[in-house]
Amino acid sequence: MKIDGGCHCGAITYQAEVDPEKTSICHCIDCQQLSGTAFRVTVPAPEDSFEITRGTPKIYVKTAESGAKRAQAFCADCGSQLYATSVGDGPKIYGIRAGTARQREELVPRRQVWQRSALRWLPAFEGTTLTREQ
Repeated sequence: MKIDGGCHCGAITYQAEVDPEKTSICHCIDCQQLSGTAFRVTVPAPEDSFEITRGTPKIYVKTAESGAKRAQAFCADCGSQLYATSVGDGPKIYGIRAGTARQREELVPRRQVWQRSALRWLPAFEGTTLTREQ
């Protein structure tokens, strides 16, 4: 499925080819803190199908408890989070923040990860499977 989107202020736009069936909810504490909310919804896009079409995102490199590094891309003007990807060499998968896509209504989460960090007051998300924690 072809998607396009961008930040809130329009300074950065992108387009990508994604499989909407791979849309997921992440409940990890990093996603909670970085998004400022209870979870984050992401759809992956392979490097060869993702393109920034306007602007240049600011990058913040986050180091997880495991030591793994992830580049977090956001708009330096409005603060919208756009995607995360690996740092260093090798093929990249861009975890596009579903809320930034114009087609967000079609990006229905199918799985949940890091459920042990999920806030207990959240309702159940019907139609999703829980993935074993990493």
